[in-house]
Amino acid sequence: MRQQYARRTQALAAVMGFIAFAIIVQITRIQNSAEADFFRQQAENYAYVLHTFYPDRGEIYDRNGRLLAGNKTVYEIGVDLSTVKDAHAIAFAVSSELGMDYDKMINEIQNPPEGLSYLVIADFIEAQPVLNLQALKKALQDQSPEGTRGGLTGLQFKSHPQRSYPEDALASNIIGFVSREGRGYFGIEEKYDTLLAGNPVRAYVPTDPNKAFEIQRMPDGTTLILTINRDLQAAAEQILDESLLEYGAQGGTIVVMDPRNGELLAIAASRRMDLNQFWNYGVIYDQASEFNPAVSKPYEPGSVTKILTMAAALDSGTVTPATSYLDTGSILVGGATIKNWNQKPWGLQDMTGCLQHSLNVCMATLSSQMGAGSFYSYMDRFGFGQLTGVDMAGEAEGRLKVPGDSDWYPVDLATNSFGQGLTATPIQMLMAVSSVANHGRSVTPHALYAMVRDGRQYNVPAQYAGSPISEQTARTLSAMLSVSLETEGSLALIPGYRVAGKTGTAQIPVNGFYDSTQTNTSFIGWGPVDDPQFMIYVWLERPSASIWGSETTAPIFAKMAKKTVILLDIPPDNIRQQLVTK
Repeated sequence: MRQQYARRTQALAAVMGFIAFAIIVQITRIQNSAEADFFRQQAENYAYVLHTFYPDRGEIYDRNGRLLAGNKTVYEIGVDLSTVKDAHAIAFAVSSELGMDYDKMINEIQNPPEGLSYLVIADFIEAQPVLNLQALKKALQDQSPEGTRGGLTGLQFKSHPQRSYPEDALASNIIGFVSREGRGYFGIEEKYDTLLAGNPVRAYVPTDPNKAFEIQRMPDGTTLILTINRDLQAAAEQILDESLLEYGAQGGTIVVMDPRNGELLAIAASRRMDLNQFWNYGVIYDQASEFNPAVSKPYEPGSVTKILTMAAALDSGTVTPATSYLDTGSILVGGATIKNWNQKPWGLQDMTGCLQHSLNVCMATLSSQMGAGSFYSYMDRFGFGQLTGVDMAGEAEGRLKVPGDSDWYPVDLATNSFGQGLTATPIQMLMAVSSVANHGRSVTPHALYAMVRDGRQYNVPAQYAGSPISEQTARTLSAMLSVSLETEGSLALIPGYRVAGKTGTAQIPVNGFYDSTQTNTSFIGWGPVDDPQFMIYVWLERPSASIWGSETTAPIFAKMAKKTVILLDIPPDNIRQQLVTK
């Protein structure tokens, strides 16, 4: 009997040993065969899932580190329809907290589209309402009998980023906005949309939370630092708003630029919007050009253009500052009679007097003496009818008719010389006139100061648009314009600082004819004259208190310039010159 059990035991041990040996052989075979790769891949597929990471959008700061555009966390509130136990409780809680329609919500939960398992009932919700709902959900779950599910079971919350603008409407025309689909519109947000948004990355993510350290850090979008001075921007917007009321203007723009490098320090527009409520865009603006008229809205600038006509005449050798001119009050050009703004003659003048009294007839005479070829060659070099390349979306190029165009007539040579019959944006005028303030070199206006990527800052260098006039011409004309303001006792003057500039008053064409009662008034000026550190452009649309730039935009320039020298810490001329000589 014992022998029989021994034989059975030996037989069973032999079978078990054979099975163990077979398993070892099979494991060894698989590990060293093509099947091994298959099984390893299968294991990896179950341990990792493919996920798309969307980087946070890059932030936007002013030149002094003040946040202008950032990101905040908001929530999507949804319902997992497969786990809902009490639709009425969910509809009541959410509608009460968010002020939504209860009947509509309960109908959506109880009658979802066929095949839908997850229903979004609200999105882009701030944190506090979500915290309230989460607390309520937990309280109801704690009160439910053990093993039951009721209350707000099925209610889910998913966080995601949303663009946030802590300054609300400040600098809105420069920044632009981001839609809920994540696309940038207008200004910096649109121009640099790709940089700010960053690049989505697809990567495998471990399902095991203990392997979270394996998840690679995805780089956020590029952070941008603007040339804008936040405090100067706020001052420009306040001065513009006050001026619109004071002069009864329908709209307006103020731009402050550094003429040495093209850095835009402030751009104020009369229509602004709270960027956190971008859906109100259609209520505030009738057309896209109104969002930032400084770059998008060409108009006939009027007598500010006389700066460039005089620059061309001086640079071409047509005249010198001392050249005498006898003003008779009218001139015949191309079959049309050109007259001065006051319809009167001004008698014997030099070129400074032509600028001081803003004589249309004098400018028409100069353009005729230069000839169409020379005059339009200079206007082309100044950038009329061309994009400046400013780094904000929606720039318009304006229009400069030239000989050979079907709608150009000989009289245009005269009217163009004093800024009518052509169109330009404030940004184009700033670029053109910067050549006078910047020793003959035009600067390209820009709003981007630097980019920050992966912890490194990359500064944007100044760009120049050419040298349309000589340094000597620029120096001479700047002095002439300064003397012109001082001689007439212009309202643009500011105590302690010598400035140069020119007013502009342009009648607005209505139904093909110029309406003498409706004007665009402008002023462009810069200072200090011996070392220009700011250039300011002011434009008022249809002011009712006065139709003249000398009475509207000139004093606005003075207000803005006074604020600028304080905020930029520019000492008065006498102190600054003493510091230089020491």
